[in-house]
Amino acid sequence: MQINLIITLIAVALFLIILTTYILKKGRISEKYALLWYGMTMMILLVALFPNLFVFISEKLGFKVMSNLIMGILIGVLILILMALTIMIAGQKKKTILLIQEISILKSEIRSMKENQ
Repeated sequence: MQINLIITLIAVALFLIILTTYILKKGRISEKYALLWYGMTMMILLVALFPNLFVFISEKLGFKVMSNLIMGILIGVLILILMALTIMIAGQKKKTILLIQEISILKSEIRSMKENQ
């Protein structure tokens, strides 16, 4: 692997670590998603520092080119993120329905209290 590519990968990894830490401190991302980003950053560092390891793994798994292995890993991670977001949306939908039901009950109780006065 060329030294320019290694330096670029290390720079990108450092940038992602700093950015993820900043966003985490601001409270704009939860810890579990920050861990996911840190994991991806560690994978970038592993590729930069030990490129022969990934070449060996890609050959053992039957990939012709190491970049195909990395793309497969990234697609797998994106599928996992998509599944996590789908689960979160489903949970939020249930909470929204419960809130609507509670507000409706409270409104009906307020109306009945006003009518009884």
